[in-house]
Amino acid sequence: MNLTYDTHIQYLKGVGPKLGDVLRRRGVGTVGQLLEWFPRGYEDRRMVRQIASLEADQVVSIEAVVQAVRAIPMGRSQKKMYEVVIGDSSGKIGCKYFRIPYRGYFERFTPQQRVRVAGKVTFYRNHLQFHHPDIQPIYPEDEGAAVDQLIPLYTDTEGLSPAKLRKLMESALGELVEKQNVITEVFPLWIREKYQLLTRSEAFRQIHMPPSDQSEEFLNFRAAPQKRIIFEEFFWLELYMALQKQGIKRENALPISGPGKLARQLEESLPFKLTEAQKKVFAEIKIDLREPHPMHRLVQGDVGSGKTMVALLAACLATESGIQSALMVPTEILAEQHFKSAERFLAPLGVRPALLTGKMTAKEHAEIRGRLAKGEIDLVIGTHALIEADVEFARLGLVIIDEQHRFGVEQRTKLKKGTSPHFLVMTATPIPRTLAMTVYGDLDISIIDELPPGRSPIVTRRVFESKRDTVFDFMREQILKGRQAYIIYPLVEESEKIDLKDALTEFDNLKRKYPDLIFGLLHGRMKSEEKDAVMNEFRAGRIQALVSTTVIEVGVDVANANMMIIEHAERFGLSQLHQLRGRVGRGAHKSYCVLMLGYAVSEEAVHRADVIVGTTDGFKIAEADLEIRGPGEFLGRRQSGLPGFKMANLVRDLPTLKLARDAAQELIRRDADIKASEHRLLKEALQQHRKSIVG
Repeated sequence: MNLTYDTHIQYLKGVGPKLGDVLRRRGVGTVGQLLEWFPRGYEDRRMVRQIASLEADQVVSIEAVVQAVRAIPMGRSQKKMYEVVIGDSSGKIGCKYFRIPYRGYFERFTPQQRVRVAGKVTFYRNHLQFHHPDIQPIYPEDEGAAVDQLIPLYTDTEGLSPAKLRKLMESALGELVEKQNVITEVFPLWIREKYQLLTRSEAFRQIHMPPSDQSEEFLNFRAAPQKRIIFEEFFWLELYMALQKQGIKRENALPISGPGKLARQLEESLPFKLTEAQKKVFAEIKIDLREPHPMHRLVQGDVGSGKTMVALLAACLATESGIQSALMVPTEILAEQHFKSAERFLAPLGVRPALLTGKMTAKEHAEIRGRLAKGEIDLVIGTHALIEADVEFARLGLVIIDEQHRFGVEQRTKLKKGTSPHFLVMTATPIPRTLAMTVYGDLDISIIDELPPGRSPIVTRRVFESKRDTVFDFMREQILKGRQAYIIYPLVEESEKIDLKDALTEFDNLKRKYPDLIFGLLHGRMKSEEKDAVMNEFRAGRIQALVSTTVIEVGVDVANANMMIIEHAERFGLSQLHQLRGRVGRGAHKSYCVLMLGYAVSEEAVHRADVIVGTTDGFKIAEADLEIRGPGEFLGRRQSGLPGFKMANLVRDLPTLKLARDAAQELIRRDADIKASEHRLLKEALQQHRKSIVG
């Protein structure tokens, strides 16, 4: 039978039922999906090196002999790090693995066995090492084979050897490209010519069977076939975003164009001056709100940069125009905090705020809903309770969403409530501009890049477990001077599988060790009333040190707290560490953040901690986070709307991203509804990609 892109993988020569099951578990169900399993890198067999000649940061291939395979316990936990030590006549080097590629991976290697190793050389703790390299045994039949080739390296998969996978790729390419040429080209000629793109079938052929004279380009993902696939992956996302933005511009919204008297009164009543950055962002919002189509604007600003005040100013403009506003936040603690701010600053100006959360009684809920429907509330502040079907507004025109990464596109749509309100989205997670433009391509972006005066600098230190007593004794000194502290743990209670300090156990230990201090405990498993009671005690100063999990990450504001201790800091991501640190430094007192690392942590964990120690600039931290974790992890793939790129990398491939965005925007300028016959195949492909983007 003639194979097609959609032919079941089992019909490919060399794949039987057993291998078909292995491939399906890997997400490969068709011949086309096999060809879309792109190499994660390449091994240049012409550049085989000796161990003594290796230098840090080189991507190399070496042939060596296994000297030892060992599992090394990580601290007191059951977790292990694995090391394969290899050697040649010039020396030896360790290949370290902080996770097992698959069960039985290390059992393949025995002392004196000859292996081929490909990967990046790393300098770590005064030694050259490999971290997670590709190691393959050299069998007698491999001797002398493929000496002058550039070999694709695929993700290790149990039950499928690299040599077998390469044979399957050759077979699929032989059928679909060389024999039949049935890989559909979706880009019109004008896009391929303008951006100098290879055809899709030629790109696939060269990616899986690379010409050996282009090793430098392939190793650095700069070869023409790689550029074609990277461009294509970015293009679908950029086109989807451009169409979303175009759709928003076609919707109708209530223009908000009052004289701005209420907003001026609010600004004059504040006990502080707005920063220039706040004024600039508010001016951008005012221009958007006057339009008869919905504003969709993302406001990024570090913790404490004054985003909430900008949102309240926008709500004043809406109230003055006879239009209701809704402010939606992720937690009840934060909703109550914002409600108190609204009561304090807006109620004296005649703006009528209200609070709507899930924990209110049925009677309270019904009363607020009734007042909203009658137009007796100008600004409602709440959690997910706001998007319930029974919540109706008299004239909703402005929706403000705090902490965007916690809300999906679906929830934004539910808040439309039959009309298209203006959307103002706020986030304290600084997102690198490149990522923001990609993930939030349907939103305009404003940045508050200035902190209000009076914020004290935060001294940040990284320490290991051995300095634990010193850190806690320093905390006690600070508390005895009248300050307060947060102590953050990654777990609520002890786990048998992971040896980490947990909040419940350490709460008891700290109370015993420092009987003269008053400790409080806060974690996500507590009921809302219990959490609120603890937070109120902490705000009032009756709790001196708050032992907590990350529930305090968003929005908790206690000016007297000047010390943050984060236990097992290696378990947190960069943006999370930055958010947690932002809970201190909110008053006039010198503030401290200590990142406590456990035993035997990875190089990456130490690097993350050093990034936080080195800067308080949220955008620099976000750039580093993106480089370390990659975009899919950065915001959570489901909620961000970011598809899993198979080859594209937002950090490495930024120039190609910009070209793909230009191409998507030019396509819409030429053919707004994508109806032209030359774009028919492109439109069909877009429908498929739309499913993966929307998820």
